[in-house]
Amino acid sequence: MPGLTLIQPRRFGDHRGFFSETWNRKALLDAGIDIDFVQDNHSLSATVGTVRGLHFQAPPDAQAKLVRCGRGRIYDVAVDIRKGSPTYGQWYGVELSFENGTQLLIPEGFLHGFMTLEPDSEIIYKCSDYYAPQSDGAVRWDSCGIEWPLEGITPVLSEKDAAAPALADFDSPFDYTDLK
Repeated sequence: MPGLTLIQPRRFGDHRGFFSETWNRKALLDAGIDIDFVQDNHSLSATVGTVRGLHFQAPPDAQAKLVRCGRGRIYDVAVDIRKGSPTYGQWYGVELSFENGTQLLIPEGFLHGFMTLEPDSEIIYKCSDYYAPQSDGAVRWDSCGIEWPLEGITPVLSEKDAAAPALADFDSPFDYTDLK
């Protein structure tokens, strides 16, 4: 989907382990990605099958996110909620893990969420705007047709995520033409 970008930072390894630049402004600019990140977030989910999301921040506090997994494994998901987008309502999912080091860049106008695939999984992500509770929103995790990898389990959810509206009942604050 336009705007979603997988990033695979290089790892330099030897007998001690590895070193990797997980974010480099110049490298992103050279790749045509011009986003100013202002905040880093880090969360731990203890239980396999924890689902966090699907979250967004509405304009004027909308956020792009650069997401990676610092420990364990997660299934990371983005859903296009830009009104007028040719991919509105479509989703993309990818496994992010400590082992693969892959990152997902999610632009403004997408829902974001993830499911933990291992215990004690950590997600670390950069945000292009500060957290603004008045702009915080969510859509129900099971209302977008996402093929979550751990079927048949009861996910661990927050009260907020369990009570979020379905995508079909959601009026998106994002317009595709404003975000191109």
